[in-house]
Amino acid sequence: MDGYDEFMASRGPALLRAAYLICGDRDLAEDLFQNAMARLLVHWPRVSGGAPEAYARRILVNSTINWRQRLRAREVSVAAVPDSAGADFTAAHAERDEMWQALARLPRRQRAVLVLRYYEDLTESQTAALLGCSLGTVKSQHSKALASLRRPASPGTPKPIDMATTTG
Repeated sequence: MDGYDEFMASRGPALLRAAYLICGDRDLAEDLFQNAMARLLVHWPRVSGGAPEAYARRILVNSTINWRQRLRAREVSVAAVPDSAGADFTAAHAERDEMWQALARLPRRQRAVLVLRYYEDLTESQTAALLGCSLGTVKSQHSKALASLRRPASPGTPKPIDMATTTG
């Protein structure tokens, strides 16, 4: 299709990165990205003249949020967690892991707002348009998310997360 290949070459990596940052799992991000781009291709003739990247991001965010809802309904508890083998490399990645855990505890809308604002570097207006909500909603979700990240998760948690220094 006219322009689709060029669009994918130029914006595909950024969209894949956004999928990864929203869901936190590389394999799942690739699946969500592929499904979203297939849906974009179907609608390409209609959206290519307008804002295809905004449309693609919208598909990606919605499919990621919908996937999380479906997963929650299918989770199954197990009696015992199997031991895992391998080297202990968590010390080198402790701060990053702590940030991901804190983000994972946030409600999906708050997490999406932080990812779009800090990792995708979108403005509040762009984030509101992408999520299909008002500017005030983005601001309030942003504020609530940062307040949640600043609060320790439990009494033993050593320090709050600072989003300004942990992007990357």
